[in-house]
Amino acid sequence: MGKRNAIDSDGIIERAKRVVAIEAEAVAALIGRPGDGFVGAVEAVYATGGRVITTGIGKSGIIAQKLAATLSSTGTPAYFLHPVEAAHGDLGVVGETDVAVVISYSGETSEITSVVPALLSRGATVVAITGVPGSSLAESADHVIDASVDREACPLGLVPTASTTAALVMADALAICVMELKGFAEDDFALFHPGGDIGRRLLSGVKTLIHTGGEVPQVESDAPLDAIVAEMSAKTFGITAVVDGGGKLTGVITDGDLRRLLERGEDLSVVRARDFCTGEPKTIKTGDTTAHALQLMEKHQITALFAVDDDGHPTGVIHIHDILGRGRVSITG
Repeated sequence: MGKRNAIDSDGIIERAKRVVAIEAEAVAALIGRPGDGFVGAVEAVYATGGRVITTGIGKSGIIAQKLAATLSSTGTPAYFLHPVEAAHGDLGVVGETDVAVVISYSGETSEITSVVPALLSRGATVVAITGVPGSSLAESADHVIDASVDREACPLGLVPTASTTAALVMADALAICVMELKGFAEDDFALFHPGGDIGRRLLSGVKTLIHTGGEVPQVESDAPLDAIVAEMSAKTFGITAVVDGGGKLTGVITDGDLRRLLERGEDLSVVRARDFCTGEPKTIKTGDTTAHALQLMEKHQITALFAVDDDGHPTGVIHIHDILGRGRVSITG
């Protein structure tokens, strides 16, 4: 081992910046890479009637394990097959309807080049993620994803750094494209993650997280501005329901609505809730799942929903941070 360098705070920061810059450049260069090979890989994984096997050795093997985990958690059955174990009997798990995603930067690693012909002989479709499109791996594969980089972040150019980052990014791109083609949604995420906190929250009913009774912010349609602000400040959801004389929900007012009202320069002394509320708001029922509530919030770019009964009366309110468990903040939209 060479002579150790003295610890220098400024030097450490500069080295870290250099590593981040090199890896950021490597990722940015990938934007133009997806082409026919990438499309073919996505189609193969999406259409497979079997499973997805991922494999790689060393650092590439770690990326392959992560890809298998990402695919499995987003609805595509996948598992990692160590290439050495594959060469000693584990190839028996590979079927002719399976897709094998093989990750190797050089595409010439002996453990990889020896296992690819065996995968092909089993009838599997082979997808290569490699940094050398002309490598033995690439030439043998059915589909090739180019994850090449100009240089590693290691000053010696030896330690896999930018290259593993590039492989990870392209693997993630593959998994997410397949996920979107399958229409994987929050409900599905919850089913695949029942043990996690978010999964439990998404699977649970809205009634387990919703705020009811005196916690529900609401004003009548003829409420003046000071009453509206007071109600929103007291309830801290950044939103209030607007109800008619019969208590039915007719609209909502958010922090964003208040800002836009001020920007218009109107006479605030005569403004009433009905004058600037958003009509026909999106609503839920207390029997809905929180996953459904989250889908509505994301689709319509809102952060809170009112639950209503069969007669249209607001019975509760739920904020996105109630679902995600992050604590509540004011709405800005």
